[in-house]
Amino acid sequence: MFKTELHCHSNDISECARVSTTDIINKFTAKGYSTLVLANHFNSGTMRYVGAGNWDEWIDKYISGYEKLRKEAEGKLNVLLGMELRFNENNNDYLVFGVTEELLRSIPDIFDMNPSSFHKLAQENGCLFVQAHPFRNGMVVTRPDFLDGVEVFNGHFGHDSRNDIARMWAEKFDLIKTSGTDFHYNDSPANGGILTENEITSMSQLIEVLKSGNYTLNMDI
Repeated sequence: MFKTELHCHSNDISECARVSTTDIINKFTAKGYSTLVLANHFNSGTMRYVGAGNWDEWIDKYISGYEKLRKEAEGKLNVLLGMELRFNENNNDYLVFGVTEELLRSIPDIFDMNPSSFHKLAQENGCLFVQAHPFRNGMVVTRPDFLDGVEVFNGHFGHDSRNDIARMWAEKFDLIKTSGTDFHYNDSPANGGILTENEITSMSQLIEVLKSGNYTLNMDI
């Protein structure tokens, strides 16, 4: 079985992350992962943190974090572009699978959107829209019809994400279930993601797998 991580952060972009690209590669290859989605924070606060003066500069910096990891991991680990999106309306976080640089450059108003309007845009562009850790303190549960899925296992050891409730919620509303480490620190356990019979090498392949349900959740504790 091949292991794919769906929720990882690097210190190049995410303010709260403390892990370099080299450490990410070493950690996940040692744990037997073949693929990793880099889902750095994508919100107005992170845009200010990296010192971006305008939208194109922000996208340049965001993509550069992904490209750095992808190039360094070449031949060792498949790295796919994702993001952990937060709108200005509240502190909810959403994992988005299928974003491209071109799409991101075309939506400078994204932070002023909401789950309803963004979900429509995601569907139009072949993306999956998944609420991350929806039952963690400070989160607001999003209407299921505005989502494609729910993160039912979040491995961040610094938070109680109430994974059992998230899983029941996803099953109740027949939503895609995802699992991720929410990797931020060198001592974070690599304990999330999905298991598949075939190696995932592209985002389109990952989206197809998540839609099909032909995977096993990796939820090591």
